Amino acid sequence: MDTLDDDRDARALDEAECLRLLDTAAIGRIAFTEGALPAVQPVTFVRGGREIYVPTHPGSAVAAASRGAVVAFEVDEVDVGARTGWNVTVVGPSRLIADPAEVRRLDGLGVGPWVPSGAHCYVGVQVRLVRGRRIGPRPAPTAAPAGLSPAGAGMPSWAG
Repeated sequence: MDTLDDDRDARALDEAECLRLLDTAAIGRIAFTEGALPAVQPVTFVRGGREIYVPTHPGSAVAAASRGAVVAFEVDEVDVGARTGWNVTVVGPSRLIADPAEVRRLDGLGVGPWVPSGAHCYVGVQVRLVRGRRIGPRPAPTAAPAGLSPAGAGMPSWAG
């Protein structure tokens, strides 16, 4: 086994931590179906409650694929050198948001399309399934209470 693996640990994140981490990322990736094939695209986004809003263009592949389809959305942060990081994935139905009043309201949240151009719309992704994990340093073992064996098996140290 690689010794680097011995000092790292992976743990699942609860939903509250996943949502908090979503709010710290500036770029995410949306996974959708394009021409019956999986596609993934980097996007800017903002979260509002239980929905993620992705600004895009009316003719984009993301807009075309996001009319009620179930999509996945992912954010992460990675330290390649330390081999640590976290990722959060959201899965849910999507909707195209093109109503001018709603687009203006979402524009007020301060996020713009990844590729700038004139007219734009938003894709909303409902937060239905949320999963995440963090890979980081393995927690240091806790010290055994006085009088117990180093393994902490509940045996007095003199018994073993």
